Amino acid sequence: MIAFDINEREVEAALKRIGEALTDMTPVMQDIGELLVFSTKERFVAGVSPDGEPWAPKSQTTLDAYARRRDPEDPRPLFGPSRRLSSEIHYSASADSVEWGSSLIYAAVQQFGAEQGAFGARMGRTQPSEKRPNPQDYFFPIPWGDIPARPFLGLSEDDQAGILDTVSEWIERLAGA
Repeated sequence: MIAFDINEREVEAALKRIGEALTDMTPVMQDIGELLVFSTKERFVAGVSPDGEPWAPKSQTTLDAYARRRDPEDPRPLFGPSRRLSSEIHYSASADSVEWGSSLIYAAVQQFGAEQGAFGARMGRTQPSEKRPNPQDYFFPIPWGDIPARPFLGLSEDDQAGILDTVSEWIERLAGA
């Protein structure tokens, strides 16, 4: 025979704590945000998308442009001279959600890719100068070349497992508190 001894007050108190906490899940959303920022930054180190696919390498044209500008050369994809994209990943947590990503203007192009000229062009006419006494017309497509998608945001299988573990631990702490 199996017997259960249930203290109703403890069960009711635990359920009440859980119910109250579910109206404002900001603490667990913050934990999830920290987890996602960390795993995204780790993807930069590994050079892979959330599904584990390696990012396309930098083109020789990009490497040549860095050399012309005398920028520090880093052959790793998504690591530019400023290294801002790999370091400026942030999250925002609320009572029922968490968002994470980058606010850099070029982040979406790196995430999704873009074809040459997808955003129009920069056009104009140079002003006369000592170097160039005759004005010249110019036209530069934006972007100036095709940029392959290099997804850095998204949920990997490890991220999904981490989120489930984080939520489970949070609920267990509430129930046992």
